[in-house]
Amino acid sequence: MSSTMKQAVSELSVPLSWGEIRGRVWGPDHGYPVLCLHGWADNCGTFNTLIPLLPRECRYVAVDMAGHGLSSHRPPGVDYGVPTHVADIRRIVEGLQWRKFSIIGHSMGGNIAGMFSALYPEMVEAVILLDCFGFLPADPKEMPKLMRQGMEKMLQFEKQTEVKKKVYTYEKAAERLLAVNPTLPEQSVHILLERGLVQVEGGFVFSRDMRINFKSTARITLEQSLELQLKIQASVLVVLGDQGFDPPISETNQQKASSILLQGYRDRNHTVVMLPGDHHVHLSHPEVVAPFVSDFLQTKVLSQQLTA
Repeated sequence: MSSTMKQAVSELSVPLSWGEIRGRVWGPDHGYPVLCLHGWADNCGTFNTLIPLLPRECRYVAVDMAGHGLSSHRPPGVDYGVPTHVADIRRIVEGLQWRKFSIIGHSMGGNIAGMFSALYPEMVEAVILLDCFGFLPADPKEMPKLMRQGMEKMLQFEKQTEVKKKVYTYEKAAERLLAVNPTLPEQSVHILLERGLVQVEGGFVFSRDMRINFKSTARITLEQSLELQLKIQASVLVVLGDQGFDPPISETNQQKASSILLQGYRDRNHTVVMLPGDHHVHLSHPEVVAPFVSDFLQTKVLSQQLTA
């Protein structure tokens, strides 16, 4: 396993036509590029504890996805579906002038990573999925209802003349985040709130765009997910927490779909590991996850760079 050390951290801004994507950078200027993508309603702070434990030969760029953290919110009428995020990743790596790189994605970020790796297989050398399956297929019978719900919510939102965000004290904001993620320890809550809150008169508001709460109108089936999975040329590591992601069975037959997707990775000689921990184990207990991620990067990417 590669050695690790305390690394300098800097802020990042990638300008886009409609705003900017913000983030944080660890590692040397010419280190091997690794893009880190957080989960839904989180921000790039989710990698604050894990990255310092990973190989120091890499340059890690962890971004706040659009509508999250310190990044710009999308323009009116534009949703937050996975394909839209994937297009942003293409813009980001072009701005960074990366031609080949690897991706670490947690939850939603892993689903973005999976689709990007399928659409741009020549650009991605390794994919690490943290407590997710690379795709989130929907039951075809449920899709019309879910898509309509997402559209109606967006239309209702656009009719509002003024949108007010609830103002919290810092303590109440921390309680709110903990209520949604009850397994997060206090330290992890504070890490996510560093970029997750904006100070306003009277207290704090969550920085994320309220529209990320709407059901996505971009849905794919299990069959489509499996076809996309086949397009991935990168080496894949799937790291699951044994108390992690709990699919919403009422919306989809997600547990069955997840098992089929995992078998698809195994059938193609990718690596699937189950570790003790919850959905945010990479943040709360990075020492459990880091050895597997480090070994994977070293074996699948960094050792290849030395022999190239």
